This record gives sequence, C-alpha cells and structure tokens, in this order.
Amino acid sequence: MAHDPLEHVMDEKGQWTFFTDAFGGVQIKLGEIFGRPITKFMIMELIAAILMIAIFVPLCRRAAKGGVPKGPWWNAFEGLLTFIRDEVARPTLGGHDDHHEHEQGNGHGHESLAAKIRPEDAYVPFLWTMFLFILFCNLLGMLPFMGSPTASVYVTGALAVVAFIMMHAAAIAKMGPVHYVKSLWPAMDVPFGMGYVIKPMIFFIEFLGTFIKGFVLAVRLFANMFAGHAVLATILGFIQMAANASVFLWGGVTVASVLGVTALSLLELFVAFLQAYVFTFLTALFMVMALYPSH
Repeated sequence: MAHDPLEHVMDEKGQWTFFTDAFGGVQIKLGEIFGRPITKFMIMELIAAILMIAIFVPLCRRAAKGGVPKGPWWNAFEGLLTFIRDEVARPTLGGHDDHHEHEQGNGHGHESLAAKIRPEDAYVPFLWTMFLFILFCNLLGMLPFMGSPTASVYVTGALAVVAFIMMHAAAIAKMGPVHYVKSLWPAMDVPFGMGYVIKPMIFFIEFLGTFIKGFVLAVRLFANMFAGHAVLATILGFIQMAANASVFLWGGVTVASVLGVTALSLLELFVAFLQAYVFTFLTALFMVMALYPSH
C-alpha cells in the first residue's frame, strides 16, 4: 500500500508512523487519555512546552540575579525575548496614554529604571509565550519524522481563542466591563434620528469584527504552515513514486527532490520565524485596538 506523503503534515491519532511502507514502516502506539486518542501533534506541543521551560526558565533566573548571558546560544535566546519586547510589545502597546511619560536617563547614556520598566511590559510575558510556543511548534516540523502542530487548524484555532480572550480580558481589566462595552459604541452625531439605526449597526459590526480577527489569526497561520510542509512532503514523495522505475530515473528524481527540499527547507526555516512574529504582532495590534479605542 502506497504511503501518502501528506501524512507528514497530518495529525495522526493513536499512532505515530516512521518511514514509509516502501521502506518498512514503523508505528508507535500513542494510546488514549480520558477516552480520547492521543495524537502526534499533542506530543509535539508537549515537547515544545518542555523545550521552552528547559531553555528560558534558567535564562530568566540568571537574568533576575543580574547575570549576563554567555555564549552564542544564550545570547540568541535572549535576543528573541528582547526583540519581541522592543520591536513588538513596546512600539505597539506603549505610548498611547496621555500621562504615559518616561524618564530619559541620567545624562550619561544610561536608561533609568522608570525607562526600562514600562506599563506595557505587563503584556510582554504573554506575547513572549505566544511567540515562543508558535516558533517551537513551527521548528519541530523541520525535523525528520516530526510534524508542525501549527499545520493543524485545531491548534491554530486554539491559539486564536487564547489571543481573542486576551484581547478582551486586557481591555476589561484596564477599563472595566461597562466602560469597555461603551468603548465599542460609536460616538458620532447622526442627523434626522438615524443614529438609532446606524449606531447599533456599527456596534454589531465592531463586535463581530473581534471574532473575525481571531478567525484570521487561525487561518493565516494554519494555511502558511500547512502549505509549506505539504509542498516539502509532496516533493519527497516523488522519490517513492519513482522507486520502481529504472535506477537512472530514480537517481535523477532523488537528487532533484533532495536538492529542491533542501532549498525549500531554508525558506521554511525563515517562514517559521516569520509566521510566529506575524501572529504575535497581530495579536499585540488587536490588543491595542481594544485597549485604546480612541486611537
């Protein structure tokens, strides 16, 4: 029985297939939990979470004690956190309050404590967690016999639900539930009593738009990750399709497929970082739209 190359990007339930039928397939039974089958992507998500804890908890403890990261790996990991804080969270979520002012330093080129710790930094841990989890899930799909959980619409949908909840929860915590609902109500002057019709319509559209934003987050991440891995899996599938052909044809197809997959894998590596960044940036953007509706 021929092996479907797209199984690499599908979420297998209750089993985990290694290799293909052509090379002697190997399956690992994953079992069930609470009567539901354990899937491959569940394991991948757990691995991503464990990797995050193993890498960044020691890094944060060292930073809390005033330690300096040493070596290229630790500096790279800290660079990811600094990038999300300085290039996503602070520019997007900061500087919107009229009273939001910071000290400019002590005149010697050093930031004061007030300049380093800003109100918008309260949202940074959430954005860090979102970015790193998506990134690790994306990168796991680059490893042989693994898979990217973000190539499943169920996983990206769950991430979008978390972003949707945070978008509203942050605004409610800042303004209170009543004032937040009032902020969705349009403040506009409409002649001839048309406001009784137009204002509820705009309110409904604005409220519906919050659901559309979450839907867009889920679909765009799923589509980008699934499409990329599906192309890679299909190209590798050409090798199996040519397995019964002449050795020259099989050799040519194999070389072309491996070279093509290698080139596309470099692009997929870039896409893994890009999609994690875009999801996090859009989440921060939707949050600021709810936090500061007047802007």
